[in-house]
Formats: sequence, C-alpha cells, structure tokens
Amino acid sequence: MTVIDLNSDVGESFGNWHMGDDAAIFRSVSSANVACGFHAGDPGTMAQTCRDAVAAGVTVGAHVAYRDLAGFGRRFLDCSPTELADDVLYQMGALEAMARSAGTTIEYVKPHGALYNTIVHHEAHAQAVVDAVKAFGGDLPLLLLPGSVALDKAERAGLRGVAEAFADRGYTPEGTLVSRREPGAVLHDAAQVTERMIRLAEHGTLTAVDGSTVHLATESICVHGDTPGSAAMAAEVRAGLERAGITIRSFV
Repeated sequence: MTVIDLNSDVGESFGNWHMGDDAAIFRSVSSANVACGFHAGDPGTMAQTCRDAVAAGVTVGAHVAYRDLAGFGRRFLDCSPTELADDVLYQMGALEAMARSAGTTIEYVKPHGALYNTIVHHEAHAQAVVDAVKAFGGDLPLLLLPGSVALDKAERAGLRGVAEAFADRGYTPEGTLVSRREPGAVLHDAAQVTERMIRLAEHGTLTAVDGSTVHLATESICVHGDTPGSAAMAAEVRAGLERAGITIRSFV
C-alpha cells in the first residue's frame, strides 16, 4: 500500500488581516504547519487553528520562522546561531501551549520561508534549528527540502528528517525548486499537478523543467491554500491520489 502525507501552511492570519482558506485546506491535508507568531499568526489565530486541526483530525506541526513579521518571514536574518535557536524554541513553546489547550500537541517542525531555504546550505543556522528542536524535547521530526544540510544535521542529532516535495512547483534537473523569477516555477494546471503527484507517490520521480526525470525520496507533499484556486487544487490532488489507491496519512 502506498502512503503519502499532505501538508500545508495554515494559521497565517494576523489581527484583522486574513490569509488563506484554512477551512478548505483542512479538508484536504493530513498535516498542518501552524504559524507561530514570528512570520504570521497571533495568539488567537494560533489557538483557533489548533482547535480547527483537532476537529478535522489533522496533525499539528510548528511552522517556525525568522523573526520577520513585516516581511512575512521571507527575508534572511543574519542572526547568531544562539539567537536563532532561542527564537525557534520560543515559537515551539508558544504553539505547544495553544495545541495543549486544544487537546493535542505539536508533532513535528517545519521551518518557513527564508529560514527553510537558508538551512538547505547554511551550516550554522541549520544546526541552530536542530539544536532548538533537541532542546524542546521529544525528538520531533523536521520537515525539510531533500538534499538540505539541515536533513543531514537532524539525522546526526538523532532526529528524524522528513523530505517533502511541492505539488505546485517546478523542479530543476538537480532536484531543486525552480526560482520564482524563472518560467515554469509555479504550476497552475490542477490535472497536471495531480498526475505529477501520483507519479511521485508511486514511483518517486518527477519531470523537471527540461524534460528530464528527477528522483525524489519524499514522505510528504506540500499543497497551498493562500492563492486563488490553490485550495481547490489541493482538494483535486487529494482526490486524485485517493482514486489511484494512495492512502493520505500523516508521516508521524
């Protein structure tokens, strides 16, 4: 039996500002990456998102980020490893309190935005994230990009590194994401995306932008709900996977 996890970023509203269609996304995913207040989210949003995840039977993960509310966590911050580790630990603790109040706990960690991309290659910041997760306790899995430095560091520290793919993104022949500044970076055809994800789940391969075959060993697929049509695409991806006999289940 083929099993795959579907994850998505949720809880990214802040105050009166609304972001994404979390209600729709919860009907499609098995794991929810909940913003922890440093790139998006506020205490009320975090708490309600955890309650909604519990009601939907979805696993809660901490979506930690650089301390960058104004930039939505998409800017690199040249902070010290100690400062970054403390910031990540702080975010995990805040979300854990909200999760417990909702009757659940955080069960994995996924870095967001610039932090996610930086620790693909930045040794010190990758180690800082791993150190924070170890300090939190429970040896939570880390959801990361295949081939990242952070994956290696997580496994050396005794943590489970979980590699993910992105449903609506194009890939280079090297197995990395096509830059958003280049053609083919974002895929909009739901039927095409669904077919690609079925192939990935069953065979571990994708077609790169140049037509070559890329091998990706992934346990989770990230779908989005924060742009027009993306929640509907997520629903179609799930339905297509299930029609193909693939079970959708959290990796934890």
